[in-house]
Amino acid sequence: MMMLKNLSTAALLVIASVALVAGASTVDFSLIALQDESHVEEVPNEAEWIMSAHADAEAEAFMHWDEEDPPEVPTSCARCHSSPGYMDFIGADGTPAGSVENPAPIGTVIECITCHNEAAAALDSVVMPSGIEITGLGSEARCMQCHQGRASKLTVDEAIADANVPDLDAVMPDARFINIHYYAAAATRLGGLALGGYQYDDPSYDVKFAHVSGVDECVDCHDSHSLQIKGNLCAACHPGVETVEDVKNVRMAGSAFDYDGDGNTTEGIYHEVTGLRESLYAAMQAYGVGIGAPIAYDPNAYPYFFADDNGNGVVDEGEGSYASWTPRMLKAAYNYHTPLKDPGAFAHNAKYIIQLLHDSIADLAPDTAATLVRNDAGHFAGSEEPWRHWDEEGEVPGTCSKCHSATGLPFLLEEGVTIGQPPSNGLMCETCHDAIPQFTRRPVEEVEFPSGAQLSTDDPDSNLCINCHQGRESTVSVNAYIAAAGATDEDEVGGLSFRNVHYYAAGATYFGTQAKGAYEYQGKTYLGRLDHVRSFDTCAECHDAHSGAVQTQACGNLFCHGTPDVTGIREDNRDFDGDGITAEGLAWEVNTFQEVLYSTIRDYAANVAGTPIAYSGRAYPYFFVDTNNNGQVDEGEGRFSSWTPRLVKATYNYQYVQKDPGAFAHNGQYIIQVLHDTIADLGTKVTVDQSKMIRP
Repeated sequence: MMMLKNLSTAALLVIASVALVAGASTVDFSLIALQDESHVEEVPNEAEWIMSAHADAEAEAFMHWDEEDPPEVPTSCARCHSSPGYMDFIGADGTPAGSVENPAPIGTVIECITCHNEAAAALDSVVMPSGIEITGLGSEARCMQCHQGRASKLTVDEAIADANVPDLDAVMPDARFINIHYYAAAATRLGGLALGGYQYDDPSYDVKFAHVSGVDECVDCHDSHSLQIKGNLCAACHPGVETVEDVKNVRMAGSAFDYDGDGNTTEGIYHEVTGLRESLYAAMQAYGVGIGAPIAYDPNAYPYFFADDNGNGVVDEGEGSYASWTPRMLKAAYNYHTPLKDPGAFAHNAKYIIQLLHDSIADLAPDTAATLVRNDAGHFAGSEEPWRHWDEEGEVPGTCSKCHSATGLPFLLEEGVTIGQPPSNGLMCETCHDAIPQFTRRPVEEVEFPSGAQLSTDDPDSNLCINCHQGRESTVSVNAYIAAAGATDEDEVGGLSFRNVHYYAAGATYFGTQAKGAYEYQGKTYLGRLDHVRSFDTCAECHDAHSGAVQTQACGNLFCHGTPDVTGIREDNRDFDGDGITAEGLAWEVNTFQEVLYSTIRDYAANVAGTPIAYSGRAYPYFFVDTNNNGQVDEGEGRFSSWTPRLVKATYNYQYVQKDPGAFAHNGQYIIQVLHDTIADLGTKVTVDQSKMIRP
């Protein structure tokens, strides 16, 4: 082979790699030496690359196999620990893509040609260790081929299944710790899509973490050659970030809770993750003592978990590999170790990691978990049903995307229509803010309600909220539905089903009869928009914009209401519900009306519609046949189907108030009018005493 002179190290490595791609059977890497760079043009980004971990030829990641016989990187490791192995895996060397066919020679690192070739440029997907393929990744697919780990939930489950022990606390003979491997950033970032962490069967998990446009891919945050974090980008939105270490102090506005239970809700999300990890380690140690096999962890010594023979909580010389693995301990240890092997986990997908750690603690120590927080407030509760409902379909349909995806509302405001959108972990900054990092809100002058009414709170920020918090039905749509079914007899069963207003229709409640969100009976008059006091008269003035929490202290501190307990507030001394109590809060007046309405609905369903009925606010379709007539939905009781027009209206209003739990505050007297009239309408067919009730 000819001697190569007057070329930079990086250029020589490129030539060597190209030779492999071109079909040369071997390249003598010993000939590649820096000799005379005086006549060499500068290789782009060489200075940055040469200082990176990808170029560190003396690192264990590239020297581990130097003393092996033969000295080569095996096919199981070559993909990520050599340039030829990576190119073999992606098919850049002419071999089949998706597998490594040949061991790689020692002495290579991650070079220019590793990522800069046609096969790498064409990558758009990645197959994770779980076997799940994630598509549509674009250029970051190059990074994710390696930064994905080597294990998953399925790996742990398979090991437990193979052990075939009788319960979760039985020691598994011959079981070993399962290591996700190093820098599995893609597994963290993709969250529940990839099953990289050990996900327990009952709860759901956040999926791919979405940051903001332009700073949402691997190379948006990391320099692709030096691998360093672009800290100056963080500072644009996160004041105070001057160094990489400062990133640990970042906490997004959507992270409102004290996840680790230390009482601090302003610390960086990194510290919340750290606190939870410490709690998990304590739970593992206590569990180990409980099964007679104390455990200790050392992040720098393979196999990481050791038998803590002297019970001091640390790994001491002579303490051997931990061997008393139970299924419960193996799951917890996997989740404990996973974020430690992705030191940027708190930035890559903190909420997913929080969920993994919380659930492992809950499995080992339920009492401890009860003091911790797993999920965020509704807008950011990415693991909850309003956001995860469409995961199997892979798209939130246009009928739902406005309120159940991060991108649906901006699309509606910009284009005037809704279309299918990708599932998300809740709202993003860009859902409500039209400029980052200025964080200006999207301007909304008025909002169309399901009744067709065009309304405005006179506050664009609050109008933004009620694009979603308005429900999906109204008096108008319920009447139209009944008419379309040809149902003219109010008490005749047939051809109808339950109409669901949907959730948190606070905006419709607030506007009362102007929005006609609740079902309003013909011939009755109803209150309109709630007339509160200035400065506390719109959504954004009473609720925290990110957590949704009510600013209760303001209620009690402005000399208007002597208590921050909003359920105890009332402004009218009339006894609306007729229970003889005039000092209780308006919330309790509304509650009594709801109780009477439910009882009356049950009476009407059994004695007029001919089928007993029961309600569950947590189980779709909410109303069921009450086979045993106990007023509750029991296992095996099916969907209620004996609907009459009168019952459709009554159940619609009952559900309306159930699904706006703040209705008493949003427009309490309007809601009492609606409930009063619903009871009265049913009372034309069944006996109900409203003699002491007062309609506002």
